[in-house]
Amino acid sequence: MELLFVALGGAILGLAARYALPRRHTHGSVLVPAVGTGVASLVWVALTWLGWAWDGGWIWWVSFAAAAVASVVVDVVIGRRREAADLEVLHSISETGLPA
Repeated sequence: MELLFVALGGAILGLAARYALPRRHTHGSVLVPAVGTGVASLVWVALTWLGWAWDGGWIWWVSFAAAAVASVVVDVVIGRRREAADLEVLHSISETGLPA
């Protein structure tokens, strides 16, 4: 049951990262929340396997912090790479004069 709350928290952090950061038009609307959900769940399970107590506070903080960091990194990296690729395609199209 706790894993459900961790997954929900990761999804909310991913949504917050998606709408708080620029370049959200460069990727799908579910990508960053899905990354937050997956990372929070994966970290939670890994930490429980390592023996961390599920009712302790640190497992929650570490899981949510990892989800937030991963969501921000994915949003920034994908946004920058997508804009660079779009500019490259635009440049190649405008040099040849041919439609893509």
